[in-house]
Amino acid sequence: MSEEHTTHFPATRAKSAPMVANRLEHVFEMAVFSSRWIQAPLYAGLIVAELLYAYKFLAELWEMVLHIHKMEETVFMLGVLGLVDVTMVANLLTMVVIGGYATFVSKLDLEHHPDRPDWLTHVDPGTIKIKLAASLVGISSIHLLKAFVDVANENPEHIKWKIFIHMTFLGSAILLAWTDKIMQKDKKH
Repeated sequence: MSEEHTTHFPATRAKSAPMVANRLEHVFEMAVFSSRWIQAPLYAGLIVAELLYAYKFLAELWEMVLHIHKMEETVFMLGVLGLVDVTMVANLLTMVVIGGYATFVSKLDLEHHPDRPDWLTHVDPGTIKIKLAASLVGISSIHLLKAFVDVANENPEHIKWKIFIHMTFLGSAILLAWTDKIMQKDKKH
């Protein structure tokens, strides 16, 4: 073998090692990126949960329709607040499914869809957290209102806990919004 051929072989090996490493890194990065699809069944499960909430809403509404003439105003109001509560939880599920999927799994091709929600254009994990926190405050408010409407049948200790939990949700939502505002200021600078 000539000396020229011998020196060429190690140079080729030296060049191919980084190429193999780059290919392995690329394959691994594609696997990591593709792992986002693991969340798709979770969002599908939340859609099933939302269907169950829709069924629960319709069943409760039907019971109210059947017994409206026998219901006292307080019981009727509690029933309506229960329907509002179910609706707010369903809204929360919709927000998580659409926002989470669009943020973490894949873009939604809805640019020209007439019913495309406005909030979808500026959704990010921070926005989703704030919307979730606000929804939890709303749901907690409904539960607290139900307790106040039916105060005669509520355990005072339970009402205290509901107030404490509501204030915790409210404080958390305010802190999340404040933190997000600070982070948005930092991004602009």
